[in-house]
Amino acid sequence: MRQRTIGKAVSCSGVGLHRGGKVTMTIYPAPENTGIVFVLKTGQGRRFIQADPYKVHETTLATCLGDGECSIGTVEHVLAALMGTGVDNIHIEVDSNEIPIMDGSAASFVYLLQQAGYVRQQAKKRVYRLKQPVEFSSDGKRVVATPGTGLKVSYTIEYDHPLIGRQEFSFSLQDQSFVEDLCKARTFAFLNDVEVMRANGLALGGSLDNALVLDGSGVVNTDGLRYADEPVRHKILDFIGDLGLMPFPVTGHFHVYCSGHAMNNKFCRYLLAHERKYLECCEVAERVQEKREAAIVPQAAGESFL
Repeated sequence: MRQRTIGKAVSCSGVGLHRGGKVTMTIYPAPENTGIVFVLKTGQGRRFIQADPYKVHETTLATCLGDGECSIGTVEHVLAALMGTGVDNIHIEVDSNEIPIMDGSAASFVYLLQQAGYVRQQAKKRVYRLKQPVEFSSDGKRVVATPGTGLKVSYTIEYDHPLIGRQEFSFSLQDQSFVEDLCKARTFAFLNDVEVMRANGLALGGSLDNALVLDGSGVVNTDGLRYADEPVRHKILDFIGDLGLMPFPVTGHFHVYCSGHAMNNKFCRYLLAHERKYLECCEVAERVQEKREAAIVPQAAGESFL
């Protein structure tokens, strides 16, 4: 299987979820073996930050990357869109230090990538394959990963809220549609936490247009839920996005219990710190019959980019 980029530059504008400022984001095609690179436009020029678990410097309610002098926040949703659509090489440029939140899901970014189109490159796609099971736990949170083809995430969350309680969902990038089953799940928040977040300089751009908000009994948003179990699906979206910071996509079955951005990042760093023990980098074999790359929805049932 060959690496993929996009066919042309495309842009969108929105607000930053936590700082509340207007952000314009443009994604550009990138040469093979580039990986995912975030670009911050500043008055002094452009700063480049490679996607890397060790570049994460903040995980309070979002994943933020930095190089010691500049940072770009809320990168997880666009990373999930890239993972879900199989894009390997890309430059993501913003004119502020946060990715626009759009509607709080990855759907807008998937649409943007679809408008750009996908281009197959010459270099072969590489992935990390798990060589043996790995278990990582911290503060009651847990990730257990086992070897397997493609990417599968089985996630469990528990909240003391009548609409959520205990939710479980399994998503397989090989067998299910990322576009239909996952990418539209929005970030969620509890109404009584919003003022606390804003008092601490967070969620300044949050609204019912870009988040699923829950009060004591149900959903505040007039349009309701997009999925009956939208919160747990969004947690899977976040996990896939945070896993997208790894040098190569990781294949296997991940059983995740009550994780979050901080735990996700710790897990990624643990895998890299024990790379020889757990990970094998290998090229993905060519399919016997390649599906047409021009498909508008690249992730159909039975099709996997891992």
